[in-house]
Amino acid sequence: MTSAVTEEAWNEFHSVVNMTSRELQDWLRTRAADEDAEQPPPHAGNKTGRRVLAILAKRPGDLTEADAKVMREVVDTVRAQRKPELEPEAGDGPWRHALMDIGHDPLKPPSDPAA
Repeated sequence: MTSAVTEEAWNEFHSVVNMTSRELQDWLRTRAADEDAEQPPPHAGNKTGRRVLAILAKRPGDLTEADAKVMREVVDTVRAQRKPELEPEAGDGPWRHALMDIGHDPLKPPSDPAA
């Protein structure tokens, strides 16, 4: 790990970002699509979602301080809006979609840490 991101921060980020990079990319492209055109992948979705997607593509040693800041923001946002155990929860559409915009699908069951 780099000095920018500890192993604990890396693990916590990956525990709350439960969408794969492919799922997040597809979601951001869907959200960015309108009736006239679809945004190209590098510009699809919100800024934080695009940053999360970039972080998911990196190795821990390649992360920067800016990446660490985004990771902390995402963890804080998800933890503030979810119960600590992150059990699947439906909620309303806008709430779920806002969390999915940053890589967390509240309907997905928690991953098995032993797997």
